Amino acid sequence: MQTGKIGVTSENLFPIIKKFLYSDHDIFLREIVSNAVDATQKLKTLAGKGEYEGDVTDAKVVVNLDTEAKTITVSDNGIGMTAEEVEKYINQIAFSGANEFLDKYKDDANAIIGHFGLGFYSSFMVSEKVDVITKSYKEGSQAVKWSCNGSPEYELEEVEKDAVGTDIVMHISEEEKGFLEDSKISEILNKYCKFLPVPVIYGKKKDWKDGQQVETDEDNQINDVAPAWTKMPADLKDEDYKNFYRKLYPMGDEPLFNIHLNVDYPFNLTGILYFPKIKNNFEVQKNKIQLYSNQVFVTDSVEGIVPEFLTLLHGVIDSPDIPLNVSRSYLQSDSNVKKISSHINKKVADRLHQIFKDNREDFESKWDDLKIFIEYGMLSEEKFNDRAMNFFLLKNTENNYFTWEEYEKLVKENQTDKDNNTIYLYTTNIEEQFTFVEEAKNKGYDVLILDDVLAPHLINKFEQKYTDKRFVRVDSDVVENLIKKEDTTKEELTWEQKQELSPVFQAVCPESKDHTYIVDFQDLGENSSPMVITRSEFMRRMKDMSAAQGGMSMYGDLPDSLNLVVNTAHPLVKKVLDAKDKKLGSKLEEMTGKITTQKDEISAVEKAKEGKKEEEIPAADKEKLETLNSELAKLEEAKREELAGFGKKNKLAKQMVDLALLANGLLKGADLDKFVKRSVELIK
Repeated sequence: MQTGKIGVTSENLFPIIKKFLYSDHDIFLREIVSNAVDATQKLKTLAGKGEYEGDVTDAKVVVNLDTEAKTITVSDNGIGMTAEEVEKYINQIAFSGANEFLDKYKDDANAIIGHFGLGFYSSFMVSEKVDVITKSYKEGSQAVKWSCNGSPEYELEEVEKDAVGTDIVMHISEEEKGFLEDSKISEILNKYCKFLPVPVIYGKKKDWKDGQQVETDEDNQINDVAPAWTKMPADLKDEDYKNFYRKLYPMGDEPLFNIHLNVDYPFNLTGILYFPKIKNNFEVQKNKIQLYSNQVFVTDSVEGIVPEFLTLLHGVIDSPDIPLNVSRSYLQSDSNVKKISSHINKKVADRLHQIFKDNREDFESKWDDLKIFIEYGMLSEEKFNDRAMNFFLLKNTENNYFTWEEYEKLVKENQTDKDNNTIYLYTTNIEEQFTFVEEAKNKGYDVLILDDVLAPHLINKFEQKYTDKRFVRVDSDVVENLIKKEDTTKEELTWEQKQELSPVFQAVCPESKDHTYIVDFQDLGENSSPMVITRSEFMRRMKDMSAAQGGMSMYGDLPDSLNLVVNTAHPLVKKVLDAKDKKLGSKLEEMTGKITTQKDEISAVEKAKEGKKEEEIPAADKEKLETLNSELAKLEEAKREELAGFGKKNKLAKQMVDLALLANGLLKGADLDKFVKRSVELIK
C-alpha cells in the first residue's frame, strides 16, 4: 500500500469545497456522473479508432444507493486509470500556481471547480470518505484503489477488479445523510442527468402490483441519450417537437411554435426554444429555459445570459462553449456567452419573420398569445425592435391585422390632423369604451385594440421614434376633437357663462376618492350625447404605466381626472338651463348685480393704489380692500351654493350625468340602483 499527500495545499482546498456545499447543495452527483460519462465516451472513441478491442456496446453509468452501508456509488465501464494516472489526475491536481489561486479565490469554490476541473473533489462536500476503484483499458493494467477521508493524506493500493472502468464510492457523512434517500437521488439525477449522452442506470423500474410499487428486473434508465435538440431539424416532425416539449414540461400548455437552433460557427450551439402562450397579465415564470453544456444541465436561471425578453421562452440551449461549473455572474461576463446571446436574439427575430412570411394567416391567429413576448423584446432590445417591425402587427376593432407600414397607408389620408400628424386611435377595452369606438367609426375613423399591459410603454416608444404620429385613446376627448382637421369656428360660452353653469352639473357629479370631475361645455351638435365623460390621454397613460411597472407613484397615487363635457346644443341640456333661468333668474340677477358692484368698488380701490409704494398706501385703504375681497368671495360662494342647490334637486341633470357615467362603466352599487328608480319616475 502506498500513502502520501495530495499535491496542493489541501488545508485550503477541502474547507473551500465544503463551503461550496452551501451555494449548490446537490452538484456533487452531477460532477461524478458527468466524469463517468466522459470516461465512457472516451473509451468508445478509442474503440472506434481500433485502439481498444473490448466490447463497448453496453456502455453505461450505474448509480447505486446503499442505505445500510451509507454509500452512493457511481460506476462506469469507461477508460479507467492506471496508478500513475491516479497520481497525476487526483493526487497532484497539477495546475500552475494552484496555491496562489486558492488564496485568491478561497471564497468562491465555484470559480475553482470551474477553472480547474476539480469536479471529482465536489464528492467531499457530502462524504466523510471517498474510494476510487479503477482499472485502465490498457492491456495488462493493474486495478488500484485510492482512498481519502477529506484530509491531505490518501492511500493507494492494488486490488482485484474484473472489468475495465471506475467505481467512485462516496461514504456519506452523518450531517449529509439526507442524500441517502432514494427520492433525493432520483430528484438530482432527473435534474442534472436526464439528457446525458450515455445511459445512466439507477435501480430497477417499478410497476404497480397489488396496490403497491414493486421492482422489476428491467434497468431503470433515467436519461434520454439522444434528445430532440441533438438531432437535425430535417429528421424531426412537428409531433417530435411537441413530444419533447411534453417531456420538458409535463404540465404545460401546448406551445405556439418552436425555433430549432443549430450553429457550428463561430461557436457551437444547439437547442430548441418554444413560444408559450403568454397571458395579458404578464405573470410568467422566467426559469423555463434550461441551459446545457454537452447535454449536462448547467442552470435554468438564465437572466443576464440570454436577452431579458427571451427569458419568457421555454426550451433548451446547449453549447460546449458555455463553462459548466462557474457562477452566473461569470457566465454573464463571458465573451462566448455574449456572442451566443446576440446570435439567439437574431435567430429568434429571423424565425418569427419567416413564420410570418410563410403562413401569415396562422401567425395572425396566434398573435394575441404572442404579442406580449414581441412587445417585451421591442421595448428591451433595440436590435430586436428594428427586426420586429417587419412582423409586428396592429389589430383593429374589426379583428383585422396590419403591419406598421400597411396600417399607415390605411389611415394616413383620413386620420391626419391640421398639424400633419397621423393619429392612431385606439381602445383598451372595446366593451367599456363601446360608445366612443362607435362614434369614431361613424366618423369614418379606424380604431386599434391596444389592450395589453405593455401597450402604454410601446405607444410612448413609437411616438418618440415617429414624431409625426400620435396615439389617442377614443375616450380621451369628444369625437370632434380626437382628430382636429381645422380650428373650430363654433361659438363657445364665455368664461363667465361657464362659471355660472359649472356648479349646476358639478353638484350632481358623484363624490369619490378615486375620481375627480372637471366640468366643461361644448357645442357637440343636437344629435350627439347630452353629456360625455372623457379621460386625459396624458394622465391616464402615466397612470397605466405606473400600474404596469410599480413606480411613478406621483401619478399612480393621484385620483383619475375625468372631464364631464356638457353638450350645450342638446335639447335636454337646454331644458335644464331653461329651468335654471325660470327658477333662479331674478335671484341670480340680483346676486350678479351685487357681485358686479363689489368688483367695481374693488377696481376703484385698486386704481387709487396705482403708482404708490406699499408703505404709502393708507392702512384704511388696505383694510377696505381686504374687506371688499372677503365680501366678494362670500357673494360668489353664495351664488355657487344657489346654483349647486338647484342642480342637486334637478332630476334631469342628475339623470344625464348618470347616463354618461353608465356609458363609462362608472355607475355602480347604490348609485346605479337610484338611477334605475329615477328612470322609472321620469318615464311615468
